[in-house]
Amino acid sequence: MNRVILSLLAKRLLLALLSLLAVSVIVFSITAVLPGDAAQEQLGQEATPEALAALRAQMGLDVPAPERYLKWLWGAVRGDLGQSVTTQMPVAELVGSRLPNSLLLAAVTALFSVPIALLFGISSAVWRGSWLDRIASSLSVAVVSVPEFLVATLAVLVFAVQLRWLPALSYVSDIESVGQMLRAFAMPVLSLCCVIVAQMMRMTRAAVIDQLEAPYIEMVRLKGASPLRMVLAHALPNAVGPIANAVALSLSYLLGGVIVIETIFNYPGIAKLMVDGVTQRDMPLVQTCAMIFCTGYLLLVTLADVCGIVANPRLRHR
Repeated sequence: MNRVILSLLAKRLLLALLSLLAVSVIVFSITAVLPGDAAQEQLGQEATPEALAALRAQMGLDVPAPERYLKWLWGAVRGDLGQSVTTQMPVAELVGSRLPNSLLLAAVTALFSVPIALLFGISSAVWRGSWLDRIASSLSVAVVSVPEFLVATLAVLVFAVQLRWLPALSYVSDIESVGQMLRAFAMPVLSLCCVIVAQMMRMTRAAVIDQLEAPYIEMVRLKGASPLRMVLAHALPNAVGPIANAVALSLSYLLGGVIVIETIFNYPGIAKLMVDGVTQRDMPLVQTCAMIFCTGYLLLVTLADVCGIVANPRLRHR
C-alpha cells in the first residue's frame, strides 16, 4: 500500500474513533433525559421522597450528569462497564451471557443472506432487462418496503399458528440437535434475511452494472472475450470495492433489525437485554448495549470505506 492509501485509512480510523466518542455523548444524554429512573421503577409510584432520595444516593443517581458520564466513559475505556442498578450484577457479565446469542444469530443470517444476495445481484446485472432481472427487481422493491416486524408477525401467523411447523419463540438453550437448531433459527433468520437480501441485491446489481457499462468492458467485448470471462475476469474484480461496501452497509442494517426480531421471538440476545433494561430504567445496561450496537455499526461502515479505498485501482497505482 502506498502513502495515499495509508493516509486515507488513517483518516477513516480517526473519524471512526471521533464518531464513537460523539455517539457515547449522545447515548448518555438520551438515557439521562428519559422519564423516571431505576429507583422510581423499583419503589413504585407510592414511594416517599425520602426513600427515593436514599435509593438514588445508593445507586449513584444523585451525582451530576457530566460527572457520571466521565466516570462511565473512563470505566468503559478500562473495560469496567459498571453494575446493573436493578440486579446489582456486573454489566459485563450480563452482556457476556447474551452477546454470543446475538452474534450467532447475526452469523447465521449473514451465512444465508450474503451468498443469496450476491448470486441474484450479479445475475440480475449480467442479464439485465431479462425476466429474471425484472422479477428479482420487483420482489426486492416489494420486500424492502415491508418492515421486519410485519415480516416476523406474518411468519408467526403462517408457520407457527396456521401450519404449526415452527415454534413461535426461539429457545436456544434447549438446542441438542441440528434439527432443533434449524427450528429455533428458522423464523428469526427468515425475517432478517428478507430485507437484508433485497437491499444487498439491489446495491450489488447497481455496482456490477456500473462496471459492465464502463469503457474498458467495451474494449474487452471487442477483443472477443466470452460473456463469462468478461464478467468474472474483468468486471467483478473492479466491482469488489462497491460490492464489499454493499455487503457491509447491508449487514449494518442487521444491527437495527435484530432489536425488533429478538423482541418478537423472545430471543435471548443483547437486543432483548437492552429492551428489558429500558423497561426497568437500568441505564448502565442500556448505555452499554447501545454502545455495542453503535460500535458494530461503525466497524461495518469503516470496513466498507477501507474496502472501497484498498480496492480502488486509481489509488493503488499512484
